[in-house]
Formats: sequence, C-alpha cells, structure tokens
Amino acid sequence: MEISTIIGLVLGLASILVGMVLKGSSLMSLLVPAAYIIILGGTAATLFIGFPMSELKRIPKLLKMIFVKPQLMDRKEMITLFMEWASITRREGLLALESKVEEIDDNFLRNGMRMIIDGNDQEFVRDVLMEDINATEDRHKVGALIFSQAGMYAPSLGVLGAVIGLISALSHMDNMDELAHAIGSAFIATVLGISVGYIICHPISNKLKRLSKNEVDLRLMMVEGLLSIQSGVSTIAISQKLSVFLTPTERLELNTDDKAGGSGEK
Repeated sequence: MEISTIIGLVLGLASILVGMVLKGSSLMSLLVPAAYIIILGGTAATLFIGFPMSELKRIPKLLKMIFVKPQLMDRKEMITLFMEWASITRREGLLALESKVEEIDDNFLRNGMRMIIDGNDQEFVRDVLMEDINATEDRHKVGALIFSQAGMYAPSLGVLGAVIGLISALSHMDNMDELAHAIGSAFIATVLGISVGYIICHPISNKLKRLSKNEVDLRLMMVEGLLSIQSGVSTIAISQKLSVFLTPTERLELNTDDKAGGSGEK
C-alpha cells in the first residue's frame, strides 16, 4: 500500500473542510449537484475528446498504481545477483546461466538474459532492450498526461461553473436572500474545480511520473548489468558500475554488506 497517497488525499480533503468551517461556512453549502455535474462531467468529456478509448481504459490500472506501489526488485539485491551471475559466467561461461533464467520473475530481465545466453551481439541486445524501455516510458507518459490534462481542465471548468451560477443568480435580483445563496452556490463550482485539479489530478500525474522514472532507472540498471556479464567483467567491476544507480546511503549499505559477506566467507 502506498501510504503517502492516502495521507495526501485525507490531508487535502480535511484541510478544505476544516478551513471552510473555520471561515464560518457550512459544509452543507458544498451540496450543489450542478457544480459536480459541470466539473466531473465536463472534465470527463475533455478526456474523452482528447484521448483515444484504448488509453482511457488504463485509468483504473493507473489509479491502482498510486494506491498499490508496483513491486520492483531491490537495487542492492539486484547488484548482488548480478555479481553472483558474473562469478558463474567467469568460471563456467554464459551457458551456465541457462538454469537461472526460469528463476527470474521480471520479464524484462528474463528476456535480456535469454538474449545474451543465445549469443546475440551486444549492440543488438542493447538496441532491443532500449527500445523496450522507450516504449514503456512512452506508455507511462500517456498515463501521466491524462491526469495532467484533467488537472488543467478542471479549474477552468470551475470558472465556467461559477459564471453559469452567476447568470442564474441574476434572476434573483428582487430577493436579496436568494441572490446571496445563488452567488455562494455559484462559487462552489470554482472550489470544486480547483480542488479536483490541484489536490487530486496534478499530484496523481506527478506520482505516476515518479513511479515511471523509478522503473525506467531500474531497467537501465538491468541493461548495464546484462551487458557487463556478457562482456565477462569481474564481480567488483559490476558492483562499481551498477553502484552509480544507488543513493549514497544505499552504496554505503552495499559496501557494508559486501565486507560482512567477505568476512563470513573467510
């Protein structure tokens, strides 16, 4: 579970509701059906117009991703795994890794391993894997763009809803009480539009971009590891090469683990 998403949504909603109460506004004033129809219906309409159905069908899956974080391989564990594979390769050759292929859960890594075991040229392997990464990145960009566009349209539709509400309010000029109520209801659309755009849609877009970057970086790390194994480099060289993908703290932990493992072997 991605707890930060839950915290953000609850905190954002609570901030608006508590703020309204502290300002003396009644929460019942939010119950304006017309505002929800204009904002939610209008935003959905802009997405249907702007994106093909094949891309919009992915929205439930994208929403699931921000609540349930995709399970990716741990980078430190991956370096340890590549070091093990490099050691086997230097002792027994690439074909010795064939027994390890079916143990790999990640499809991208498993396909890359098969290619190097089959003896494909390094440039060919790199090109195929990089094309796969680029295609994945493009799909991720579309997913983030859907919510980014929704975040841009919703506040504008909030202004539109307010204008429509004010037009309706002008018909109550003879009754000041009804006029005041109509004006207040008109601006609920603006509040809703801004809330949907800047508290929900834009943050979701940003989180999807961050998740995409993490996955792409992990796959780039896999590419470098696979090509290093194919080149027959040492375990130390692989560790040094792949450590650039780690944070300074992770590098320190990896070095500590390596030293502890070395001491145990001795």
